[in-house]
Amino acid sequence: MTTFVDRVELHVAAGNGGHGCASVHREKFKPLGGPDGGNGGRGGDVILVVDQSVTTLLDYHHSPHRKATNGAPGEGGNRSGKDGQDLVLPVPDGTVVLDKDGNVLADLVGHGTTFIAGQGGRGGLGNAALASARRKAPGFALLGEPGEARDVVMELKTVADVALVGYPSAGKSSLISVLSAAKPKIADYPFTTLVPNLGVVTAGSTVYTIADVPGLIPGASQGKGLGLEFLRHVERCSVLVHVLDTATLESDRDPVSDLDVIEAELAQYGGLDDRPRIVVLNKIDIPDGQDLAEMIRGELEERGYKVFEVSAVARTGLKELSFALAEIVAQARAAKPVQEATRIVIRPKAVDDAGFTVTYDEAAEVYRVRGEKPERWVRQTDFNNDEAVGYLADRLNRLGVEDKLMKAGARAGDGVAIGSEENAVVFDWEPTMMAGAEMLGRRGEDHRLEAPRPAAQRRRDREAERDEAQQEFDEFNPF
Repeated sequence: MTTFVDRVELHVAAGNGGHGCASVHREKFKPLGGPDGGNGGRGGDVILVVDQSVTTLLDYHHSPHRKATNGAPGEGGNRSGKDGQDLVLPVPDGTVVLDKDGNVLADLVGHGTTFIAGQGGRGGLGNAALASARRKAPGFALLGEPGEARDVVMELKTVADVALVGYPSAGKSSLISVLSAAKPKIADYPFTTLVPNLGVVTAGSTVYTIADVPGLIPGASQGKGLGLEFLRHVERCSVLVHVLDTATLESDRDPVSDLDVIEAELAQYGGLDDRPRIVVLNKIDIPDGQDLAEMIRGELEERGYKVFEVSAVARTGLKELSFALAEIVAQARAAKPVQEATRIVIRPKAVDDAGFTVTYDEAAEVYRVRGEKPERWVRQTDFNNDEAVGYLADRLNRLGVEDKLMKAGARAGDGVAIGSEENAVVFDWEPTMMAGAEMLGRRGEDHRLEAPRPAAQRRRDREAERDEAQQEFDEFNPF
C-alpha cells in the first residue's frame, strides 16, 4: 500500500457566485415600493496552505477532485446571499505547483505560505443595486459568475539542508538514524528505503535537517530504479554527501566507481553543480572496509573532496562529520541574500487602453471581442430576459465596443463573438436594432412608478406617436 506520494494531479473547482435577486418591495397600502432584490454571495476560493505537520501528498492522490462551496443567491428585502466557504488544502513544505504545461505557478516554502489555486466567482448584483435615476425599477438581476476550475500538478521537493546520496544499502538510512532521532526502516536488501527520510541534527549552535534520497542506481536520471522519482528531493539542499560502501559484497563494484556513477546521474539530472560535496566512507567497522577506506582516501582527497571515515553501527567518526556539515550549512545560510522588504509595484493602465480588443477571426468568420469586462458582463447576463440583454447592450456601447467594431470593418449582420473560442457568446450584430425592453420605453423603467399624466397630455402624446409612426411608414413606402 502506498504511504508516500510526492507528485499528484489535482482538479480544483472554486465556488460559483450566487445570483442576484430581482424583487419589488410589497407592503400593505404600498404595492410598488421599489426594487429590493439583494446581491448574491461570493463563491469560495480553493487555497493551498503550507502545513508543517503534512509530509506527503497522499490525501490528494486518493481524492484528486476538490471543490469549494457556492455563494447563496440574494433574496428580497435587500438580503444578500451568504458567501461560499473557502476550501483550505494543507500541503507539505516545499510543494511546487505547476500547470498542465509544466509552468511553475507557485513555490510554497515556509509554514503558512498560501496560494489561491481557484478563484471563487463574484456574486451577481440584485435589482436594488442596479437601480438608478434613469432605471428606477429594473426587472432583472445579474447572474453570479462561475468559479475558476483548472487542473494543477503538485510536486513535493523536500526542504533539507543536507542530502545523503549513494547506492542502495550503502548505509544512508543507518547514518541518518544515528545522526538524528529519525527511525527509518533498515534492512540488508536493496531498495529498503522507498521514501525520503528526514532528520533534524544539532551540532553546537547549528540545527539543520538531513535527508536521504533512496534508490540511486545507474540510469536513475532516465527512470531506472527509484532515482528519477526522488532526485527532485535534492534540489533544495545546501550540501551533497556521498555515502560510499567500503564493505560491498558485489565483485563488480568499488567505492570510487560508485562515486563516479552517482555523480554522472546528478550531472544528467542537472542544476546541482554548485553544491559542495562531502564523501563519507561508511562501514569501516568491518576489517575489509577499513582497509579499503585507507586505500582510496588519498585518491578522493586529490579530487578535492573532504573525506570522513565513519561507522553507523559502531558510531565512530560521527561527531566530526556532524560538525563539518554544520559548518557548511552555516556558510550556505550566510551566503544567501538578505530578504528585502516586499515592494509594491503599481502599473497603471495606459491612457488609451480600452480594456478589450476586437479582432477578426477568419476561421470562424466572426469579429471576436476579448477583454475582462465584456466577458464578465456576458457571463452575468440572463439572456432569457430582454431587459437584461438591453442592459448588456448599453454597457458594451458605453465601453466603446460598438465603435471599435465599426472601425474594424464590421457591418450589420456580421457575426460577433464575445469570449474565447471554447466558451463564447455569438450573435449577429445590428447596430441600430433596439432591445425588446427599449421598444416599450427606456430600458429598466416602470411607468407604474411615475406620476399619472393629465388626460389632455396623454391624448397629445398618442397623437404624436401616431404621426411619427405614419411618417416612418411613408419614408419606407414612397409608393
